[in-house]
Amino acid sequence: MQPGDLVLANYTATVKDTGNLIETTIEDEAKKLDAHDPTKRYEPKLIAVGDGWVLKGVDEALATANVGEKTSIEVNPEKGFGERDPSKVRMMPIRRFGDKADQLSTGDEVEVEGRVGIIRYVGSGRAQVDFNHKYAGKTLIYDIAITKNLEIIDEKVKALAKRRIPIDDDKIGLDIEDNVAKLQLPEDYYVVEGIQIIKKAISNDVFKYIKSISKVLFVEEYSSPKAPDDAKKTTGKGAKKTTGKGAKKTTGKGDIKEETEEGLQADDAKKTQKPDEKTEDPKQDSDTLDSEESKP
Repeated sequence: MQPGDLVLANYTATVKDTGNLIETTIEDEAKKLDAHDPTKRYEPKLIAVGDGWVLKGVDEALATANVGEKTSIEVNPEKGFGERDPSKVRMMPIRRFGDKADQLSTGDEVEVEGRVGIIRYVGSGRAQVDFNHKYAGKTLIYDIAITKNLEIIDEKVKALAKRRIPIDDDKIGLDIEDNVAKLQLPEDYYVVEGIQIIKKAISNDVFKYIKSISKVLFVEEYSSPKAPDDAKKTTGKGAKKTTGKGAKKTTGKGDIKEETEEGLQADDAKKTQKPDEKTEDPKQDSDTLDSEESKP
């Protein structure tokens, strides 16, 4: 592997002396060691070879590893989490922990002044807090195998995005054209806390590891909610439409036929009417018709 290569790797890390699990990317291994977490995504981890994404001892071993080969790496404290530093162990009054003072017990992980520490002792109103890393001074064993060396640009971009956001590949929209990468995330992620910082970090990673990409665009798409069923207009046969005050107009087949027959009868009456016969007052007919149609 070359420095800067993006690879996917499965591994299981344990403490050499005790065999205690530190971390694994393999679900079956987690179950085997009785450390399965149903909320965790078990999948190969993205690593940029030689860039410090993993412990120094692991990084150095990856430089000579081959895809598909399983390697067991022993990582000493110098190339792991460092040696223990006695100056990082402090005694402090338990009142510093406020309401949680009465709940403190050996082994608890606490945060003090922005630093994470482990309670080593509680008594006489004081607590001993160890600010060394929990695996400082420990020799570690990493059983690791590179599953894939990413070479296709699309795979690299999606992998770098997933490093910052836990998401499935098929939920990431990606279009690369003219050295511009357009990324589209699901709408649920638009309001994730710190999403703008995450986008900036993804862009920086893309520019660093994919030299051909000159611009990264994040596309947000919003869809209109569907209209309620009761808001839909009905347009079936026989639907009635009013067109004037008290006036009715029907459009069903039977009504069309009836109107046509009445029209024919009126035409026949006009044809047979004698010149000297008086015609009825049209105004009177109109008033009568309006009066009848306005009835309930």
